Amino acid sequence: MPFSPLVLMALLFLLGLLLAFIQLGILTISFAKLGLSPDSALLLLLMSLLGSSLNLPLFNISAEQPEQPVMPPRLLSLLKQVMPPFTGKTLIAINVGGGVIPVAFSLYLMLHNPLPLSDVLAAIIIVSALCYFTSRPIPGIGIGMPFLVAPLFAAAIALIINPEYSAPLAYICGTLGVLIGADLFRLKDIRKMGTPIASIGGAGTFDGIFITGIVAVILA
Repeated sequence: MPFSPLVLMALLFLLGLLLAFIQLGILTISFAKLGLSPDSALLLLLMSLLGSSLNLPLFNISAEQPEQPVMPPRLLSLLKQVMPPFTGKTLIAINVGGGVIPVAFSLYLMLHNPLPLSDVLAAIIIVSALCYFTSRPIPGIGIGMPFLVAPLFAAAIALIINPEYSAPLAYICGTLGVLIGADLFRLKDIRKMGTPIASIGGAGTFDGIFITGIVAVILA
């Protein structure tokens, strides 16, 4: 089997969550608030799903060997995951579904909504700082952060800064805030985790970035 039972169960759970979102109309409502038609929203979602399995290599950074194994051998066996050997460097990559597409869509929203650049920058800076201080490195997994911190703060800040266009601003500052605060600003912590590969954007579509964007838009 290409996937372990644990990975397969997680995948089925995420697909079920997506179907629930669709049945409840949550995705339709959130994307409509961003000015997307149902067809455009479906295309964006499919691109994110397909891109979640792709990581584009960017650069290497020097890293330290941790005193303890990055991930317990039993867990590695359960996940059927083969870790490349650690050679003193960590390859930094960006996930297409969880990094490239959210950034591209954020740029699209900036260009198609009359959002002052000062409002966008202020919101991104605030959310990035909050994501940095509430995120923590988790050996063998990556950078973890409380589930609702980013979307709640992104929605609140967007409503305060620009109530008229709070939905697109919430998506922009929510997604970019997570990428900058919990990923880019945490590169120094990645150096100490002894992992051969680290991906900006995490697990892709269904990680904190996807959830942050959807929930932030709904709340805004």
